[in-house]
Amino acid sequence: MGRRDRSNRKQDAPPATPPAEVFRLGAVPGATPGKWISLWRERMPRTRLDLVEIAPTDQRSALLGGQADAALIRLPVERTHLHVIALYDEVPVVVMSTDSALTVAEELSPDDLAGEVLITADDDVLGWPVAGTREPAFAAPAETKAAIELVATGVGILIVPMSLARLHHRKDVTYRPLTDGPTSTVALAWPEDRTTPEVETFIGIVRGRSIRSSRS
Repeated sequence: MGRRDRSNRKQDAPPATPPAEVFRLGAVPGATPGKWISLWRERMPRTRLDLVEIAPTDQRSALLGGQADAALIRLPVERTHLHVIALYDEVPVVVMSTDSALTVAEELSPDDLAGEVLITADDDVLGWPVAGTREPAFAAPAETKAAIELVATGVGILIVPMSLARLHHRKDVTYRPLTDGPTSTVALAWPEDRTTPEVETFIGIVRGRSIRSSRS
């Protein structure tokens, strides 16, 4: 009788949930998920990963609005209804024209920037005013890319995470690390009520778990 009961319970067990067809991973500009995407394709061949670019100003609404299942975002972010795992910090750099006198230094401190015109784009992710710098006489550009185009003309400097300087690289601009500046933390976030098996798999990938590792 006991054996028969166990057999019936086994037959009545719900079928395993099939993997989702698509996993949408949001990413703010400068985030570099390439190695994680490669691992995803190895481990989840039946679930296509679509990379969705999201603006830092829209990262929370993109997640809660369903534009992405999970996203690589920049902190800080309002965490209500979100799970957030900090991943890594990016050092800030000063972007300048290749003709700038600042290029003689291998790295810069905030004091080195005194008297410089500091351009701040509307999508700035650091929000860090530097004492002694000057405000531009022109309107702030909407995006970092446009700000770097202005920097190329020699009208000012820009402070951004290193990945954004690399993303918008031009031959007529260069950058130097900024000591004692603010770091930018890249994190993985997803909605609290949508911790799907696919999200769990991606968490394991970014945390370096092997395919046989437990989720504990």
